[in-house]
Amino acid sequence: MSLTAERFTKVDDIPAIYWADLHCTQNSYYSPEFLKAFEVGNNDITFHYIFILKDTTAVAFANTQLVTIGVKTITKNIKIVPWLKRLVNGIFCDNKIRVLFCGNVFLSGEYGTFLKVGEPKVDTFKAIASSIDDLVKSIRVNAIFVKDFENESLCITDELKDFDYASMRVEPNMTIGLKPEWHSFDDYKNALRSKYRVKANKADKDSDALTVKLFNEHDIAEHINALQALYENTIANADFNAQVLDLNTYISLKAQFKERFIIQGYFYENKLVGFLSAMKNQDNLDAHFIGIDYEQNRDLAIYPRILNDYVRLGISLKAERINLGRTASEIKSTLGAQPEELMCYVKHKYKLPNSTLKPFIKNVKIKSFRQHRAFKKL
Repeated sequence: MSLTAERFTKVDDIPAIYWADLHCTQNSYYSPEFLKAFEVGNNDITFHYIFILKDTTAVAFANTQLVTIGVKTITKNIKIVPWLKRLVNGIFCDNKIRVLFCGNVFLSGEYGTFLKVGEPKVDTFKAIASSIDDLVKSIRVNAIFVKDFENESLCITDELKDFDYASMRVEPNMTIGLKPEWHSFDDYKNALRSKYRVKANKADKDSDALTVKLFNEHDIAEHINALQALYENTIANADFNAQVLDLNTYISLKAQFKERFIIQGYFYENKLVGFLSAMKNQDNLDAHFIGIDYEQNRDLAIYPRILNDYVRLGISLKAERINLGRTASEIKSTLGAQPEELMCYVKHKYKLPNSTLKPFIKNVKIKSFRQHRAFKKL
């Protein structure tokens, strides 16, 4: 099987027939409209879209973004021995590095590569890996990070180890499976054990002073500065964030995806103090970024209310599953969320630094957390 690669830096330059060949656009995250919204809204990122062709037919796709990250941003919250952390910081001179991400840097999940149904998966994935190596040779970059793969994909993605990548576990996605008999939030709460039902009710009671509004495109534009500030306030408290999203991206997403892309604002005394964002993608409701005024969070229970409202939205949209994303895993498990393990692959562009990086990657430990069993036993 003879495979070739073709690269593009703009979505508009991609031939429409390639999307038709792959049959991938029913998943919103592989649609040109979704990809273009991020491309247009984030001028400080360089985008490369890779298509693997068999003769002239597209059989695989990879989405990459080239971003600049401070090394200490990467190492500050990673659990490794102090001397190794100092060594890695020293290798990069405590400086910023350029990282090529394969996978959407703003999403948590397996949205970076797509392999056409019916094609040999290992061969096409290896063709993607080879094309990434070819891309890396032509650009200024320090490291490559291929993300986020579920356990059932590892029999394919572990081929990256032959390309000198090291594998590493990252924080899991926390997901809630919704029962078809849950037609309301009360139905969901009735399935919870008593202590977790009390917790959900308390979140609603403590946030009763909030006014909640679903945003349309005009609302997002009107409140864009406040949304951006709340979002940046929230990611400043995160363990790791590779890149700051320009939330003007959300105006484009709302225009393209209408009711499938959701922004919900939380107001207190006419001031925006929080928001959630989400995408209904096929049978899933995926939580995207949130924003919180932490000075008001304790008194108004903004974050617990946001979590409750993700469940409400999932039920109202008849989703089969809610993906609450990474971080705050223990809190999310109190709503019934279960961890979905994810694997990433990392390497330095050059062999000698990569030989030093590999032991660092092997020593990375993800945070442990207490997994609550929120639902009643059947």
